Amino acid sequence: MRFRKAKEEEPRLGLAPLIDIVFLLLIFFMVTSHFDVASGLHIQLPEVAQRLFNQKDNQLRLIIDKSGGMFLDGKRLDLKTLEKKLEKAVNEKDLVHLVLQADKDVRHGAVVQAMDVAKSVGINSIIIAAQWKADKVL
Repeated sequence: MRFRKAKEEEPRLGLAPLIDIVFLLLIFFMVTSHFDVASGLHIQLPEVAQRLFNQKDNQLRLIIDKSGGMFLDGKRLDLKTLEKKLEKAVNEKDLVHLVLQADKDVRHGAVVQAMDVAKSVGINSIIIAAQWKADKVL
């Protein structure tokens, strides 16, 4: 009685596990990516060497674009409306910090006007946002 030897198959790299891993990585990067709060506004913040503050709950963000337009909660407003909104936030939320994100090319006068309005309604501190660059740390 003669027995046939079973043919040995060469080990191969399966394509299905490779596709699974690629899709898992794609999902991971989509979930962990960072999205801008105000994605419709493109501003370039000035650069600094160190991080200066941590984000807190009692902060409000004011964005000033290159043309001097002011945005609070994603809505464009003028100085009078800004004053009313900030005063309301101070009274209701006990707001003490204003994060001012001004484009690096904006006129200095627009930034000073926004700071003046904030101080007049009772905001205790104004935090001027800047872009942190890790390679500039000494």
